[in-house]
Amino acid sequence: MSGVVKIEITESAETLKEILKNARTPQEKERIQTIYWLKTKTVETVTQIAVMLGHNRVTIQKWLRKYRTGGLNFLLESSKNNLGRPNSIPPYVIEKLKSELENPSGFKSYGEIQIWLKDCFEIDVAYRTVHELVRYKLQAKLKVPRPLHIKQNKKAKETFKKNCPPN
Repeated sequence: MSGVVKIEITESAETLKEILKNARTPQEKERIQTIYWLKTKTVETVTQIAVMLGHNRVTIQKWLRKYRTGGLNFLLESSKNNLGRPNSIPPYVIEKLKSELENPSGFKSYGEIQIWLKDCFEIDVAYRTVHELVRYKLQAKLKVPRPLHIKQNKKAKETFKKNCPPN
């Protein structure tokens, strides 16, 4: 019969049931459940397992291939894939930027940080990347004084400062 799984499972049904109870992650549970069903002959085909677990049959076949090659430990091994794009700014540059941001003089704008990265480390990054890194990942704020109005009366400001109680 086509699709019938031909696999030799070395563990006993009781052992698999115990391992299933102690499984930590949903991924582990699904994989052990697959082996358990095959051991107890609850299901016969990969397609049935795929439908019951809500996965593609190719995924189930990959799991069974892992079990055949390395056993239960290899099947339950979590893969540590580095998914996603690598950071455009290396960690040592981020550390240097963090120390520069702690400096009292600091940077006046994110554009200035962009220029600093280009001049010192030859790293050309977008404004948005710099903003997200500094504001959200490093949680730093730029040292920018508030703008003063052109018509501000400097004498009134000094008088106000003299009459204010110290903090």
